[in-house]
Amino acid sequence: MLIINKYLPIPKQTDSEFWTVDKIDHIRHLALTGRPFKIMQKRRESLRILDRIEFKVERNTLYENDVDLSLRFSGIDMAAPLYLGDMSYGALSGNPNIVIAEAADLTQTLAGTGEGGLHPEVAKHKRIFVQWASARFGVDIDVLNAGLGVVIKIGQGAKPGIGGHLPGSKVTEAISKTRRIPIGMDAISPAPHHDIYSIEDLGQRIEALKEATGKPVFVKVAATNYVPYIVSGIARMGAAGVIIDGHGAGTGATPTIIRDNLGIPIELAVASADSVLKEEGMRDNFTIIAAGRIADATDAAKLIALGADIVSVGTGALIAMGCVMVHKCHIGSCPTALTNKIDGSRFLDMEFGTKSLINFINGFKMELGSIVENLGLNSIRELRSRRDLLYGYGLSRDVLDILKIRGESEELNPKLGELWTKRRKFNIHELANKGEPVITSMGSTSPPDVEKPARIIDWLRTDGAQVTRPPIDPYREDIDTSFLLNKGRVYISLPIIFDISEAPLEFKEAFAWAALAGGSLVFDENVLSPYEEVYLSRDKKGIANWSTKIEKDSYYLVSDCFDCFSKEVNGYILDEEIMDEDLEILLSEFDTKLRETGIRNKFDIIAKSSRIRDAGDVFKLVLLGADSVIVPYKILEVAIGEGSKGNLKEKAFNIIVGMKKEIALLAGAAGVFSVQSSLTGNRELLRAVNLNSYIAKKIRVKQAGSL
Repeated sequence: MLIINKYLPIPKQTDSEFWTVDKIDHIRHLALTGRPFKIMQKRRESLRILDRIEFKVERNTLYENDVDLSLRFSGIDMAAPLYLGDMSYGALSGNPNIVIAEAADLTQTLAGTGEGGLHPEVAKHKRIFVQWASARFGVDIDVLNAGLGVVIKIGQGAKPGIGGHLPGSKVTEAISKTRRIPIGMDAISPAPHHDIYSIEDLGQRIEALKEATGKPVFVKVAATNYVPYIVSGIARMGAAGVIIDGHGAGTGATPTIIRDNLGIPIELAVASADSVLKEEGMRDNFTIIAAGRIADATDAAKLIALGADIVSVGTGALIAMGCVMVHKCHIGSCPTALTNKIDGSRFLDMEFGTKSLINFINGFKMELGSIVENLGLNSIRELRSRRDLLYGYGLSRDVLDILKIRGESEELNPKLGELWTKRRKFNIHELANKGEPVITSMGSTSPPDVEKPARIIDWLRTDGAQVTRPPIDPYREDIDTSFLLNKGRVYISLPIIFDISEAPLEFKEAFAWAALAGGSLVFDENVLSPYEEVYLSRDKKGIANWSTKIEKDSYYLVSDCFDCFSKEVNGYILDEEIMDEDLEILLSEFDTKLRETGIRNKFDIIAKSSRIRDAGDVFKLVLLGADSVIVPYKILEVAIGEGSKGNLKEKAFNIIVGMKKEIALLAGAAGVFSVQSSLTGNRELLRAVNLNSYIAKKIRVKQAGSL
């Protein structure tokens, strides 16, 4: 048995990472000394919105004298506005759960237990909020009464619109007993609460839990498109407060396609929620807890100035206890014994963990107090909603308006980064090998916050359904990802066609076979395969030909012609390679023009680009108006990488079925059962994150956080 009682070296970071070595070193300094380290650093080179917001003060002096950080809400007194995550027993390995609860008691803060039932040692501590989630793992009246409050978990930032996910490999005997499920069984919570399908249903649950426990009830939601209205509804239904979990929040396990494409940043969610509550006269006596990527006291202070009462620190607390950010929590082999499988092989030393976490909290508090003092305020309570103290740099006009702060606006170039990052290459490689959506852990590194966006769709986020409409569970229900093309004569199982025009013969044969087996199509100017029925081809051997001139039963190849609509064609192919405009803009404008003329349902719009990388790209293009997307064979080439090719047909088939499952996950999370009928051109399910205001208006997508 290995006992972890010291910090391990931080592995070399070879790819983009939010939790950089600098951030980890900062947290470790606090955890080792219990003293402040640094505050209000300038990070304007970052694309993260919160990093581009600064306090309008020149001083950044560190103080160690006491500043009033206390607050009181719902009869609960806190020494500082700090909530220690919602990390379940099972996602964490037992000892860390106990350490967090112990640290909350000793520092007079609060800790969340997550949805994995209640560890018996954690139950001995009182400064905890217990969670009532969709699966009700291990929940009974004794659990509900164990802490100071109850949290109804509707959603979380790392996986909006889907339920919690604990792989069966981590469900050992201890977890089995606590969660009351069989050993080795995947613990996948339902996407919706099956007794909460409306805001009125939520109100009934809030009242029932208040009546049963006599304790304040909070509701935890992910930061998604409708979060201002959701928070308003939660307040109207009598909850004591809300925990808003922003995009990029950490987790023990989640599908990468969900983590990297859904949800909006916490700073936009908090600002918009605070604004709508004030407009409706419900801000008093309602508590907002902000969660997701709070790396230091400066982040915390900014969020409080934008409208939060309390900040939640989850990943930061794990780093204080030794996390080295290897994104392997879901596998169960955590080197620091924080998220490993409980099998007796490795444990976190309780004394080391408790001392480190308490020191971190104390240092964090001193840094937060220093910020308050530098701002000339007397208490943390005076900082709430003080947007006048903030100034934005390099943010779009739209974002400054949403945040309600002044600033120097800048409409950024939408194409700044690398198309195929290491993360994307790894994901498509895993998809090709397994045919299943890739599972990962901890926070997202996706654009636009961490990786630099390579194209317009990288600035767009899709929606996760919660409260105002229920999600649909893709693990338990069939999501219809199929599309009908060619005036209903052609069925494809997913909105993807593979371009094999320039592919080597072996790739052509692999995709032709896989498309036939997986219910997809291939696009080729020169058909060299016996599978003619799966082709969208120029020579009329397949379902329809494509042409550079208008011909009956053809798909017209569009460059920039918006007045060439003809009743003699089946649809239009928008090829990014021959257009002067970005595909996202031309696609949205073309779809809009057809709708305005009342003929959209008579034609297919097929988007084509050599720069499509994954199902997330396809899903967003469908939302912008595409009936199908032609993606490059290069996806398989990237998946193989250098070395052995293996079975190309199997890998091509895995990509098709894997993408189909990923599209089902994205649709189910958005609360959509039928993709073609509900998603094509449905821009309301998209939000832009600091996208150039001019471009956002051209593609008719609202900015995240807008009301």
